Amino acid sequence: MSAGRVVVEADGGSRGNPGPAGYGAVVFDATHGTVLAERKESLGIATNNVAEYRGLIAGLDAAAELGASEVDVRMDSKLVVEQMSGRWKVKHPDMIPLQRQASTLARQFDSVTYTWIPRAENAHADRLANEAMDGAAGDSDAEPEPAAVQPEKATPTAPGWMDTTGAPTRMLLLRHGQTALSVDRRYSGRGNPALTEVGQAQANGAAARLAGNSGIAAVVSSPLGRAQQTATAAAKVLGLPVTVHEGLTETDFGEWEGLTFREAAERDPELHRKWLSDTSVCPPAGESFDEVRERILKVRDDLTASYAGSTILVVTHVTPIKTLLQLALDAGPSLLYKLHLDLASLSVAEFYPDGGSSVRLVNDTSHL
Repeated sequence: MSAGRVVVEADGGSRGNPGPAGYGAVVFDATHGTVLAERKESLGIATNNVAEYRGLIAGLDAAAELGASEVDVRMDSKLVVEQMSGRWKVKHPDMIPLQRQASTLARQFDSVTYTWIPRAENAHADRLANEAMDGAAGDSDAEPEPAAVQPEKATPTAPGWMDTTGAPTRMLLLRHGQTALSVDRRYSGRGNPALTEVGQAQANGAAARLAGNSGIAAVVSSPLGRAQQTATAAAKVLGLPVTVHEGLTETDFGEWEGLTFREAAERDPELHRKWLSDTSVCPPAGESFDEVRERILKVRDDLTASYAGSTILVVTHVTPIKTLLQLALDAGPSLLYKLHLDLASLSVAEFYPDGGSSVRLVNDTSHL
């Protein structure tokens, strides 16, 4: 007996990326009221993207077994939906055979559509995937699947050498893209230059990098335009709004705003020299790094309270990102002067409810 039109919802995840992985898939009737089939499987050690594609393949297989002629696929993986719809190219060699397998399965139906849905609307498949991952977690002898390059979707876990409790708030720290001031390496604080064409391309590259991470719960941005432009590019592919947090604004460089390093040093030689080694020193009519730290401490506390145990994208500027990394590392002030962060770079810091913290990534620009 043919099932006619069906709805397939699929999901996959990895606790570690790569790590213990699994997928879940469920087939509903056309009204989305009756479950016709369920599939779930642990995959041993694999990546998020591998697990998500395997979930899709299992869902299409189940639909074929039911004799379906039309399939509406709904997934919270933007990457899989866009690649299967033909709007995004499949570039990673590990994904190419999986996409081909799914496409071959899809061709046996009269029609297949692909729709992105928020994770909350994919709860049934997500539950099945987590049940499968619970099984995968115990399979310590499993061989790993090839690693994919997308950030992690699964619930963050502590590094093995850390004595921490509870799920951390994971912050994906993204610096904004290029502006006219950054081209000339000028101090750019509270001024509001827009992204250049290159800067917008950098923002789009970062967005593409993050597109497969359906575990991101929120996009939080500095109030300044260059950060909001960068955040908007990512929020669009993630299907999320941009939430502005005033505390994420850049350092106020005061009267040095728009000057180059040399121009500021020539204008105020003694003050500039002190500022380069003393975080309590302010630029003329500006803000000290100590003052920024106090502001960012409040931001960290706000975000960990509002998004406890979640992964969030935080789009901001050099000093706020350095300060969050400094807090996560429990490092001294010299980090602010010695750490380099490129435009549109991605760093990752985690803050645990028991006060523990860790840094997973610093200044990654592989998406550019």
